[in-house]
Amino acid sequence: MQTRPRILSLLGATALVLSTAASAATPSPAKTQAYIHKAWDTLTRSLDDCSALHDPKMDARPVLYLPADLDKPAGIDDIAKRCKVEVRTLPRRIGQLGDLMPSKLPAEGLLYLPRPYVVPGGQFNEMYGWDSYFIQLGLLADQRDDLARDMTDNMLFEVEHYGGVLNANRTYYLTRSQPPFLSRMVSDVLAAPKAFKDEAERHAWLARAYPLVVANYHIWTRPEHRAGDTGLARYFDLGQGPVPEMHGSEYYRGVIAWVLAHPAKDPGYLVKASEHPDAAEMAKLKTGSCDIQASTVCAGAWASGYRLSADYYLGDRAMRESGFDTNFHFGPYGGTTHHYAGVGLNSLLYRYERDLHDLALQLGKVSEAQQWADAAATRKAAMDKYLWNDQRGLFMDYDFTRGKASEQPYVTTFWPLWAGLASKAQAAALDRHLAVFERKGGLSMDDLSSGAQWDEPFGWAPTNWLAISGLDAYGFHRDAQRLARKFMGTVETGFAHDGTIREKYNMVKGNADVRITAGYTTNVIGFGWTNAVYLKLHQLLQGMPAQAPAPARSTQAPAVH
Repeated sequence: MQTRPRILSLLGATALVLSTAASAATPSPAKTQAYIHKAWDTLTRSLDDCSALHDPKMDARPVLYLPADLDKPAGIDDIAKRCKVEVRTLPRRIGQLGDLMPSKLPAEGLLYLPRPYVVPGGQFNEMYGWDSYFIQLGLLADQRDDLARDMTDNMLFEVEHYGGVLNANRTYYLTRSQPPFLSRMVSDVLAAPKAFKDEAERHAWLARAYPLVVANYHIWTRPEHRAGDTGLARYFDLGQGPVPEMHGSEYYRGVIAWVLAHPAKDPGYLVKASEHPDAAEMAKLKTGSCDIQASTVCAGAWASGYRLSADYYLGDRAMRESGFDTNFHFGPYGGTTHHYAGVGLNSLLYRYERDLHDLALQLGKVSEAQQWADAAATRKAAMDKYLWNDQRGLFMDYDFTRGKASEQPYVTTFWPLWAGLASKAQAAALDRHLAVFERKGGLSMDDLSSGAQWDEPFGWAPTNWLAISGLDAYGFHRDAQRLARKFMGTVETGFAHDGTIREKYNMVKGNADVRITAGYTTNVIGFGWTNAVYLKLHQLLQGMPAQAPAPARSTQAPAVH
């Protein structure tokens, strides 16, 4: 999930209609939908709302940063006075992600966005990178076209003024993005019937948006994001050391404790070190681990005679950019994420390239459209070479540092279906392996019970949607229909139990009983992308022809050979 601590209080606002829904004796689609329809307004933030300026992850007085290349917006001085927020201007223009390191700023703060936006839930007051794509799907499904366009306009604003779509609009996220969906957001808004007053406005908006969508794409072709010489991309945060948002958290100490308890599974995370090193040791740790003098989080990340390696911190940051925080698929606690050309990321980039082809054609840029089509074809060929495992019938992530494919299946294996890059034979093989992931409540992340929230037995709305809609697009309607009903039933069961919707669910039990032992432990309420996917699955089922129910598949994960 988004990078943020999970120690969250239950907000009354996001527990909308809690008392009435909690009294439901049985799952009710009608009551679940009624909650969702009302929740968009509850989850909407703007600068008019003083509470939206507060960051529960930090203790300091709220700070709002304006871009250096933006005239002061009207009403900002009034907001500063009324909300008791300090307004600052970033020291210089940001040309690309990583141009301005958060450590160079005097204080962490919220980055200004001009339009209202929908947050995921809980106490989160920021607009998050990949959450926003799924939230926008829900807004469009609920005919909230204006707010869907606002979300996309804010993303374009981030690209223009902060160097790219950010993990979220906080200063400590200025070094990383999140899974790339901007091309889809733009394409979906363009297709929305009420987003523009006429065709002229629509065309003018596209003409302005297109170069920004292109600029955001080039984040993923920079040297830092290249997965060796594979021609594929990897996740990579442009900062170093532990992330500032772990201020006050025991997270990194927990990683050290886990590795010490499982020494055979240590990929090389640990560095012997003192809790209070002298100057000479601090100088060595600055390159071998992290800068103790520059980061209080680094200083506190010590346990039982050990600190974490500099390479672990690179992987930890990359894991947060991936959105899969925390998982054990890319190493314990995701600490080797930056070593992988991931199926998920490269599927999204293939779709991004195909979208840019279509957007360029709408603008009459025929030669550019062909360049995007060629880029997509090149990526598909590289994915077939490095990521497709014909023997196992699955797309598998590739560790380019070792020249070896992952041996652990992950639910992102279905994302090539959503992206439209799988061949018919590949799609059929993927469909035959649904049982690796399918459980009572929908699709689990994998068949690895690590205790982390992005692993078995847990399932999430975005990964279920991308897989189900991909299966449907390739003609596996009965499987898509069955999985849609399972996941919707899980959401309805959870809502009937406690009157709210959660960020993640237990796929084995088919409910919201989520007990996590590694990483973030709270199951946040709200919840933007779950609300959205529930509506989209409802639409998907309505659009399907009536069919006899597909036979149930085993919910026991078989071995994949």
